[in-house]
Amino acid sequence: MKHPNKFLAALALTTAFGLNANAADVGVSVNISQPGFYGRIDIGRVPAPMVIYPRPVIIEQHPVTLQREPIYLRVQPGHEKRWDKYCRRYNACGQPVYFVQDNWYRDVYVPRYNMGGAGRDGEHGDHDNRGDRGRDKKHKKDRGHD
Repeated sequence: MKHPNKFLAALALTTAFGLNANAADVGVSVNISQPGFYGRIDIGRVPAPMVIYPRPVIIEQHPVTLQREPIYLRVQPGHEKRWDKYCRRYNACGQPVYFVQDNWYRDVYVPRYNMGGAGRDGEHGDHDNRGDRGRDKKHKKDRGHD
């Protein structure tokens, strides 16, 4: 190799980015209804959330041509006050954000989510939304067929 230092630098950067990507996946195993879940909330058919601030907060605003729809986040207490410091943890620095209140999350969103009514367009639980309502060939036995 002509430039081993460049190769090592590229390898180090690739490894660092890979580790950061893996670190971001740590919170994925926490279900929405479990204590300690912080992150994006898909409002779907749930009543309008109670938010901490009446206007969305945005860090690193993009040009008008890249304007994005606001998202709803439940964040750890205090993170909304220093959003410029914490937005990267939620992958939402360039995104307008509404912070939902914990009491709304606990008392309205989680019960609806657990009943299957929080998803968009009527999606519930882990259905695959293919419209076959479990009519796969392998399920004929479940419907009383041989």
